[in-house]
Amino acid sequence: MRLARGIEGRRRSQPVARGSGNVFRDLGCQNADIEWLKAILAAEIIKALDQEGLSVRPAQGRTGIAAADFSRIRNADLGRFTVDRLMSIINRLGSRVEVKVKVRSGQTIAHGAAPLSRFYRV
Repeated sequence: MRLARGIEGRRRSQPVARGSGNVFRDLGCQNADIEWLKAILAAEIIKALDQEGLSVRPAQGRTGIAAADFSRIRNADLGRFTVDRLMSIINRLGSRVEVKVKVRSGQTIAHGAAPLSRFYRV
């Protein structure tokens, strides 16, 4: 366990939780793997827009995807998007997607990791 300094400057013991590498899984979200993949794809879309210097309107003109969709992606409002829709948006921006899948048998948390909900109120 690491020791952290409290507000008063005194040392206090604080548990250190190791994450699984997927914040959605650590927080106990349903469909955590899908949400994680959608977040990664959205980050790639935002990166492509930034590299090209495109705001939502020029991105709409270039791809045919609604400006509101690009706005939702920039705001991480991904509830309306499917993984294949996000992939098609990346493709229309001129990038390609390569997905590698690694299946683990029934493990919900990585070795030695504890769910963050054990330490934090979620």
